[in-house]
Amino acid sequence: MRKLIPASLILLLLGLGWFKLYPLYQQEGSLLPYASTAWQLETGSADIAAVPGETEKYMARSTDAMQALTDMMASRGWTFKEQMGAGIIFVKNGAVATVSSRMYSGRYMLFSIPEPDQQTVLADAATINLVATGDILMHNTVIASGLKDGSYNYDHLYAPIKHLLTAGDYASVNLECALAGPSSGYTGYPLFNSPDAIAPALKNAGFDLVVTANNHILDRGYQGAMRTMDTLRQAGLDTTGTFKSEQERQSFLIKDLRGIKVGYLAYSYSTNGIPVPADKPHFYNFLDKEQIIKDITALRPQVDLLVLILHWGIEYSPYPTASQRQMARELFENGADVILGSHPHVIQPMEVMKVNGQDKFVIYSMGNSMGNQNGVERNSGVVLNLQFSKYLTENKTVLTGVNYVPTYIHPYYVGQKRTFRVVPIEETLAAIKAGTDPVFGPEAIPELEQVLAATNETLNRPLD
Repeated sequence: MRKLIPASLILLLLGLGWFKLYPLYQQEGSLLPYASTAWQLETGSADIAAVPGETEKYMARSTDAMQALTDMMASRGWTFKEQMGAGIIFVKNGAVATVSSRMYSGRYMLFSIPEPDQQTVLADAATINLVATGDILMHNTVIASGLKDGSYNYDHLYAPIKHLLTAGDYASVNLECALAGPSSGYTGYPLFNSPDAIAPALKNAGFDLVVTANNHILDRGYQGAMRTMDTLRQAGLDTTGTFKSEQERQSFLIKDLRGIKVGYLAYSYSTNGIPVPADKPHFYNFLDKEQIIKDITALRPQVDLLVLILHWGIEYSPYPTASQRQMARELFENGADVILGSHPHVIQPMEVMKVNGQDKFVIYSMGNSMGNQNGVERNSGVVLNLQFSKYLTENKTVLTGVNYVPTYIHPYYVGQKRTFRVVPIEETLAAIKAGTDPVFGPEAIPELEQVLAATNETLNRPLD
């Protein structure tokens, strides 16, 4: 009789184990690691246990799984913040870890904890996207494309990329022409003067800032430049790089975007030999490194993010100069975060420089966003989208994403009239292949694919 007692106890324990662990047999994958973990939970004092052979994967009884997880994370210094579906969010010292969860049988929960150096990000962050694109050259043919029944309208120029411009929180472009009115005539190169209609068209397209620091702003003299700024501002656009007074020049352009203060400064290498009035030295921001550094020093304490727009470099060269790269680094070391380049009228590379432990972004030239120059490389451009996050608990703003869309200036005819549009290349290729593009046919595919490949290669070309 005595010998039957141990046997009965063994049978009882096996029965209990079978009852407890039977649901695990219904699960996919290898049973043994999960069964051994479940057995540990059922027979031991732990409320949560690690799954053998898995990195940072844990099992807990579903009845008290959340409490067990919260207690374990608290022992590591993490505080529960909120649950969003299967994601359970914990914070620690300005960082956040999102633990993923799922049921395992009806009795247990599995938790996967991300590795901090790979999947954690700083908490309480505000995120913005800054959009930028290249030069606008209002050539005679581009001007004529907007004329209909005696008035001008240029909404057609940017309609195909409007969704890319409005996707950002703030979008900038460089306008290389005067808006001096019709009295001296509308002309393209070499002395540009465009109809005022380009201003509301840019606003309608989604632009917020028009840079006027370039070598064509004085093409109709100082008064023409004053009228240009007035016309742009009346259309609801910000301007920078040229100013009406010293007070205005010192009142830096600062935009509060979702709680992130962004400052913009713009400079240009030349006015094409047309002199700035001697009594108006405040009018034009020349590309003088020492002055730029002084302005950065004055603006930096007022903003979270500082963007420079520089009209520089060598026309039609696919590379920046060594001196440009050196200047970029010096400007970053003195407090700039972003440099957006214009003037070469072709795309040049972009790079991220590590300065004082932070990523600083420069694109040396964004190419043309509108114009009518010869050669596909001079009709190529890019819509750049830079993402920045401000981490409130640590009071710092960092670059968290760089995206771009290659574009192409497409001249075409509507009847006998030549017109223009700037198209996003990849979307346009897809539309052509689907038979939905309103203008292009299949014969355009090779050229667009060539421009796409050249843009991607140039932008990502190593410079060291």
